[in-house]
Amino acid sequence: QVELVESGGGVVQAGGSLRLSCAASGRAFSSYTMAWFRQAPGKEREFVAGINSGGIITRYEDFVNGRFIISRDNAKNMVYLQVNSLKPEDEAVYFCAADPRSVDGTSWYSINEYDYWGQGTQVTVSS
Repeated sequence: QVELVESGGGVVQAGGSLRLSCAASGRAFSSYTMAWFRQAPGKEREFVAGINSGGIITRYEDFVNGRFIISRDNAKNMVYLQVNSLKPEDEAVYFCAADPRSVDGTSWYSINEYDYWGQGTQVTVSS
């Protein structure tokens, strides 16, 4: 069982940056695949970035285009998403997700792959 709590969202001007954090409980955190998803009003939840248990393998959705960086600190049970060069279309609630299994292929991008979810943190981008 893992509980996830996101933080770090806020209001930022277009072109600005934020660092989103996800604090995880549970002793098995270091074995979990972790990911960030986002959901804008009226849209489906979509994959943003993922990282494997060891922090070696990462995946990004195409729209990231080098602007975001996912990382983790297993000693602190934390996952981060550095979001840079924010655009108005990046405005959404950002969710942290955890999967006790290793993930590959298209499974990275599926919300059904992940067993645990946080409550989300709002990112608002002003133009």
